[in-house]
Amino acid sequence: MAKTASFGVLHLGTAFGVTYAMTGSVAIAGAVTFVEPLVNTVMHYFHDKYWDRVEARLRAWFSPKAGGTQTHEGSAVSA
Repeated sequence: MAKTASFGVLHLGTAFGVTYAMTGSVAIAGAVTFVEPLVNTVMHYFHDKYWDRVEARLRAWFSPKAGGTQTHEGSAVSA
């Protein structure tokens, strides 16, 4: 947990430093420093949901019930 926390602090410091260097504005750098991780967290949630669906399709596609082989557009795929 300490490693995760220290990386979080490093991430926030980097976001603030880069944004401040680019804009020269403490207000903008502060806003970006806290808004970006929030947006990133929401995006990560939806990204995980998407990949859960992809993995489920792949499991179904290559399931032993299907004999490990599926035909897709005329070509056989073997698991």
